[in-house]
Amino acid sequence: MPQLILIRHGQSQWNLENRFTGWWDVDVTDKGAAEAWAAGELMKEKGIAPDTCFTSVQTRAIKTLNLALEAMGRLWLPMTKDWHLNERHYGGLTGLDKAETAARHGEDQVKIWRRSFDTPPPPLEAGSPYDLSRDPRYAGIAIPATESLKDTIARVLPYYDSAIAPQLRDGRTVLISAHGNSLRALVKHLSGISDADITGLEIPTGQPIVYDLNDDLTARERYYLSER
Repeated sequence: MPQLILIRHGQSQWNLENRFTGWWDVDVTDKGAAEAWAAGELMKEKGIAPDTCFTSVQTRAIKTLNLALEAMGRLWLPMTKDWHLNERHYGGLTGLDKAETAARHGEDQVKIWRRSFDTPPPPLEAGSPYDLSRDPRYAGIAIPATESLKDTIARVLPYYDSAIAPQLRDGRTVLISAHGNSLRALVKHLSGISDADITGLEIPTGQPIVYDLNDDLTARERYYLSER
């Protein structure tokens, strides 16, 4: 029976500071590192034994995966890093304090930017300090100026179909360490959640979500490993 485990990275520095992060590369906090290690210990305790791993090219997700694997004694596992699993790009909101942004633009507008399915934030302006065009990890990639959840899904799902699903069809257990919105894209697809309902789904940091899948990769069951 194929099995897929999803982990949102441990708390990041900008999670702690309540700032919009998106594609900007922010490290995990000490608490985030502890969450990642605890996730690995829990998986080991529950007998989860991944065969292969996927993550984004962002430090907080990579570190979370490495720490979890170290706690499991499985640092030797093959790991694929790909930008398609990056967090949603928050455009011109990148780096801004969420509370200050709500005070400036109104809570209703910020809620639309954060939680609507297909309305992206304002685009990142040219010359922004958060411009990633010279970041070598994105060489040759058309970096988005902003993304809605719908846009994020449009890059995550084709990657899932082409790179991750074949591993699952071969009966492997796959572990993905990624981000709130890239994981919401996968959960929406696997659990058949509507466009309206997915906007209310919260994915906590450092909590492994397990999908027990049928051979055709439809979901038999989805659960938090901590609840089993």
